[in-house]
Amino acid sequence: MAELESGTESPTDEPERIARPRRRLTFLGIVVAVLVLLFGMPWWALVVSGPQWPVPVFVAGTVVILGAALALPVSMILGHGPRTLDWAARVGDTTLGVAWVLFTWTVLGLVPRVVLAVAGVENPLRARIVAGFVVGVALVLVAWGVVEAMRVPRVRVTEVVLPRLGRGLDGTRVVLLADTHFGPIDRARWSARTAAAVDALEPDVVCHAGDIADGTVARRHAQAAPLGDIRARLARVYVTGNHEYFGEAQGWLDHMAELGWTPLHNRHVTVERGGDGLVLAGVDDATAGASGLPGHGASVTGALAGADPRLPVLLLAHQPQQVRAAAAAGVDLQVSGHTHGGQIWPFHYLVRVDQPTVQGLSRHGERTQLYTTRGAGFWGPPLRIFAPSEISLLILRAG
Repeated sequence: MAELESGTESPTDEPERIARPRRRLTFLGIVVAVLVLLFGMPWWALVVSGPQWPVPVFVAGTVVILGAALALPVSMILGHGPRTLDWAARVGDTTLGVAWVLFTWTVLGLVPRVVLAVAGVENPLRARIVAGFVVGVALVLVAWGVVEAMRVPRVRVTEVVLPRLGRGLDGTRVVLLADTHFGPIDRARWSARTAAAVDALEPDVVCHAGDIADGTVARRHAQAAPLGDIRARLARVYVTGNHEYFGEAQGWLDHMAELGWTPLHNRHVTVERGGDGLVLAGVDDATAGASGLPGHGASVTGALAGADPRLPVLLLAHQPQQVRAAAAAGVDLQVSGHTHGGQIWPFHYLVRVDQPTVQGLSRHGERTQLYTTRGAGFWGPPLRIFAPSEISLLILRAG
């Protein structure tokens, strides 16, 4: 059979060439549907259906909602696409957060609408009362959510009993950070205050469970710098999250090493105190294998290769769903982030579809426990609503 000429598509390329435009159209259709739902429902419920606003109010409400609906996709493309313009990301992320809160409470506003209807309150008064309630609640929650997102995380203390932990390590203080998400909003001062809060806990071990930043080391260098000031008696360890693989995962692994941390890139270290040992192991994020980066891909087996099987294991893995592999390997405790505790209520219900847990301590199998932190920072919208950030202090207890 004659070879295909150089530059000629093979027959196997034809289905892919046909499927590509279909996928783009499907994606575009989904985006349009989401925008129509996200902005269309508040517009219909608050502006059009029932309130009978004066023309200036109707026009102003329509312009604001329509303008936001058009600005969102443009700013998100400019901010999170190839150009990665931070100002555009800030606009898009904030618009998305406000729209989500307004949409959520517009849906919940159906309850007082029904109650008022049963009570005999007629339109336009009924619709105007509900509109005022929805907008008022949304404004309060957005303002509160910004404060919660920008504050130094609260310390959440949890005692974790590990039956295989030696008495020499009883009371070991493990501080868990995750999801710092240094990004378009410059949070260098927040980073310094958070690092100081970690230091004040006098940790034995500090873990960063990934999603350190959105962007390259060069762009987020100043925000990440305070991590180098954190001290720990036994070890400072770090693993990649899924967001590192949107930027430069290997760059962040190398930079954390430069800051004095130990990157656990499918490997482990052993710490000792009082004659007893604890294996600190770490794996790449669950998405690492699909990133195409040579040598990247989560491997619990690789992380534990050569570890003393008699010692308890604390495993860093960014996503809670990675606990399945951890339980199969007999890990004693996995620490994870990724979920943000839902970040903006009621988004945690969607997170729960993808992850086995959203926050806190849980058990998986006979031996393995999982602690999922709500994370220190935020991604996208600078809001945290009913999902406060945290610095997790885990006090390990011998069984």
